[in-house]
Amino acid sequence: MKIAIIGCGNMGMAFANSFIQYNLVKKEDLLLIEKNKERGDILQEQKAGVVVDTISEKISSVNLVILSVKPQDYPSVSEELKQYLRPGQLVLSIMAGIPIKKIQESLSYPLIIRAMPNTPALLGMGMTAFASAPEVGLSDIRLAENLINSTGRAVFLEEESLLDAVTGLSGSGPAYFFYLIKNMIDAGVAMGFDPAMSALLVKQTMLGSYHLMQTSDKSLDELIQAVASKGGTTEAALKTFGEKEVGEGLQKGIFAARDRAVELAK
Repeated sequence: MKIAIIGCGNMGMAFANSFIQYNLVKKEDLLLIEKNKERGDILQEQKAGVVVDTISEKISSVNLVILSVKPQDYPSVSEELKQYLRPGQLVLSIMAGIPIKKIQESLSYPLIIRAMPNTPALLGMGMTAFASAPEVGLSDIRLAENLINSTGRAVFLEEESLLDAVTGLSGSGPAYFFYLIKNMIDAGVAMGFDPAMSALLVKQTMLGSYHLMQTSDKSLDELIQAVASKGGTTEAALKTFGEKEVGEGLQKGIFAARDRAVELAK
């Protein structure tokens, strides 16, 4: 297996590091294309793979090309890349907002998979959904799934259009959790805790609640009710959340993220 990654920022290197960690590719078979000299020098020092600063004929020898550049940089990248693609290679895009059809047209190449990861992939705990062009065979879909699973969890979508919803739900999702945690910590500080103590109380509560949710056979509503005794403190908080339409506001925000993803893809 030989892999090229074009664009070696945080997400590109999250994939690279996971591939190396799980022995899915050898460093000598991992081509890292990074045009930023400072970033490239760091990767050279780390001996992260075969580091180069230009797209060249070396691309022609790999099985998989991963596109991990900023969407605004893609037009120039595609002009260079399409010169060196050969039949049978698989192209996996983790760029935001660029549909499979546009990638196919810009590269004059059919075998495209588009994925939407999230930042926990940096820790090998990401959630990535992906879709493929009709021309991509089942074996290549399974190959992509296996590689993506090294960064956390992967799910295959039959409909590419659902990737916009994925962007709003799990792609942007980490920020929603951070937003909730920040506001809980701020509330703790306002009630008299120092920031470190408030952060400890909230983060451990979140961690414990996650594991309880994962191991319990109860529904989320049942878990909420298990904490919210009638006339108690939790019920008072939930009543306020309802009055302020916190849940509705959260859902509207997720839909807004989805809609923005649709706009960016046009």
